[in-house]
Amino acid sequence: MKMLFCLLGLVFFIEGLPYVISPAKMKKWLMTIQEIPDSHLRTMGFFLMALGLLITYFFKE
Repeated sequence: MKMLFCLLGLVFFIEGLPYVISPAKMKKWLMTIQEIPDSHLRTMGFFLMALGLLITYFFKE
C-alpha cells in the first residue's frame, strides 16, 4: 500500500509539472486537444495504458 501511494504521488507530481513550468502553453495545448477526434484520443489513451502496464510488468520487483 505504501508503494501505491508513493507511485500516486509521483504521478500527481509529473502531471502538475507542466502547469507550474508554463501555464500559458498548457492553456494553449488544452485548447488544441479539443480539436483532436475522440477516436484518436481513445487510441492514444489505450496505447499509453498498455505501455504503462508493460513498463510495470518488466520493472516490477
